[in-house]
Amino acid sequence: MTIFVETYIAYLSISTAITVWVGSTLFHHGRVFLLKVFAGSEARADAVNRLLLVGFYLLNLAGVLFNLKACGLVTTPVESLNFMASKIGLVLVVLGVMHFSNLVVLGAVYRRYGPSIA
Repeated sequence: MTIFVETYIAYLSISTAITVWVGSTLFHHGRVFLLKVFAGSEARADAVNRLLLVGFYLLNLAGVLFNLKACGLVTTPVESLNFMASKIGLVLVVLGVMHFSNLVVLGAVYRRYGPSIA
C-alpha cells in the first residue's frame, strides 16, 4: 500500500471517529437543553435530538468525503502530515460551526416560542 492510500485511510478513520465522538457527545448532553426548549416534552425532545444527530452525521460525513481529494499526490510523510493537518483542521472547524449553528437556532426557537412549543 502506498503512502497516498495510507493517508486517505488515516484521514477517513480519524475524521469519522471525531465526527461520531462529537455527535454522540452532543446527542447525550444536548438532551437537557432540548427538554428545556420543548418544555419537558421528552418524546418531542428525544425525537428532535435523534433527527439532529442524523442530520449532523450526514452533513459532516459528506463534508469529510468531499474534502477527501488531495491537491496533488501525497508522496512523502511530510506531505501526508500536511494533508492530514489541513483536512482534519477543516473538519474540526465545520463541526464547531455546525454545533454553534444548532445552538443559535434552538436558542432562537426557545426565545420566540418559550415553553409553549411543547
